[in-house]
Amino acid sequence: MEFTAKARYVRVSPQKARLVLSLIKGMRVEAALNTLAFTNKGIAPSVLKLLRSAVENASYLSAEKGLDVDLDNLFVKSAIANDGPRMKRIRPAPMGRAYRYQRRMTHIELELAEKKKAAAPAAGKDGAAETPAKKLLRKPAVKKMLARKTVARKTAPKAKK
Repeated sequence: MEFTAKARYVRVSPQKARLVLSLIKGMRVEAALNTLAFTNKGIAPSVLKLLRSAVENASYLSAEKGLDVDLDNLFVKSAIANDGPRMKRIRPAPMGRAYRYQRRMTHIELELAEKKKAAAPAAGKDGAAETPAKKLLRKPAVKKMLARKTVARKTAPKAKK
């Protein structure tokens, strides 16, 4: 099950919002909340508020529809910052001229999903399940090298008679 939250017409450029969103993509919700709380970007509080909203959407849907959702198991599946409308503005310039500039807006979308629970690992030779730590410690199968390179030895120069 996926849960979404959207913030539209946020007064920040999409490029700046994408910097913060790239920090939290793929993170668990708890870690993402901590990351956003200590990020020194202007958009971080808005993204934090949006993430909390997505978590509340998940808890509301789990309560209303009777879904079995583990809120501790949620992670940020996708975080997107799309362009919103632009406001065209004019800045006074020298000699009576005017320079045009644009104030950008962003539509931010967050999507949360629940991590799948890992299936039981396959049993090894002794019947016990093999843990990831044991996999790392396991020695790889030794292959006999058929064509082994030998180091050429230098022969000593022959003595002159």
